[in-house]
Amino acid sequence: MSLDDSASHGHARLSALMEPTATPSPPPGPAAPRPANGNPLFEILITVLLPAMVLMMLSKPERLGPTWALVLALVFPIAWGLKEAVTKRRTSWMAVLGIVSTLLTGGIGLLKVDPFWLAVKEAAVPGLIGLIVLGSNWTRWPLIRILVFNPTLFDVDKVEAALKARSTTVPFELKLRTGTLLLASVFFFSAVMNYVLARWIVNSPAGSEAFNEELGKLTLVSYPVIAIPSMLMMMGLMWWLATGLKRLTGLDLAEMLRG
Repeated sequence: MSLDDSASHGHARLSALMEPTATPSPPPGPAAPRPANGNPLFEILITVLLPAMVLMMLSKPERLGPTWALVLALVFPIAWGLKEAVTKRRTSWMAVLGIVSTLLTGGIGLLKVDPFWLAVKEAAVPGLIGLIVLGSNWTRWPLIRILVFNPTLFDVDKVEAALKARSTTVPFELKLRTGTLLLASVFFFSAVMNYVLARWIVNSPAGSEAFNEELGKLTLVSYPVIAIPSMLMMMGLMWWLATGLKRLTGLDLAEMLRG
């Protein structure tokens, strides 16, 4: 998308890597507190609004100038991503891709590469994820299990036990295959919109004041135009999967979803 690759943040918010559960149970005691998810509005402020304001307001030669304004704008999303990785003591491949995408954006601006390659880069990140998700549909482990049907969102053990008891495991696996295609389409939507929006908004030579201002505008516009619709699609996919599970397992949604 732009500096912070907002769509990647939107998808990452609904994704979690599956973790092994074979470790022995700890002795009885106070429950460990769950890590806080943080304030999403504060994250938007740091990774979207502040970089955009820096690019649009501080790129004039009498202020920071195009180069240093771009460098400062890049600091916010990169620092946020590193802070999240340190405080949560783990990161995801989507978060890593987001940071790499931000660094590539900076490289395009600082090296004064043709803005066409900014649009290519914007489309390449979600497009690559979409291809990986799509390809996983022909493996034993479709990625929808990691990105949507995972222990962070669902009580996987309870769901799988109910499926086995009702002999509906095979229909559920077929539903996961369909869901993987739908999940890939979310990323392809993001890729196409990223390219179109970048080509439409950013046309000035990289390294110029106008380029920074257009990049700031792209950062602002991409969140409501791409990131929010992508997040809504992901939430809709999760709801579609949950309602299908309700029919196949006989469990209520509250029994299947994590609190």
